[in-house]
Amino acid sequence: QLQLVESGGGLVQPGGSLRLSCAASIFMDYYAIGWFRQAPGKEREGVSCISSSGGSTNYADSVKGRFTISRDNAKNTVYLQMNSLKPEDTAVYYCAATYTFRSSRCWAPDFGSWGQGTQVTVSS
Repeated sequence: QLQLVESGGGLVQPGGSLRLSCAASIFMDYYAIGWFRQAPGKEREGVSCISSSGGSTNYADSVKGRFTISRDNAKNTVYLQMNSLKPEDTAVYYCAATYTFRSSRCWAPDFGSWGQGTQVTVSS
């Protein structure tokens, strides 16, 4: 059974960078992977998704140009490089897996396997 584990979160100053990792317990080549985030009192938001091959990606408007999603299937790992971080990026970040990739957005109901989350805090 697929299990996902996120890592790489932490405290960073505004304008700084972090790289999140999502490691899968099994061969992940057939799964599209998404990154989601949820801040206190807010709904869960789809941040970025990547197709199983890595050839297609999508991003929320709020992170376009600042975040980059990538994957290394040989390592069963998906990454989220986050640059120019803002206080409003503060949230728990989750990765999740699905067989369905949508080019327009990451839609949480598509995803059946979720990690436990990693906290990202952007503050001076």
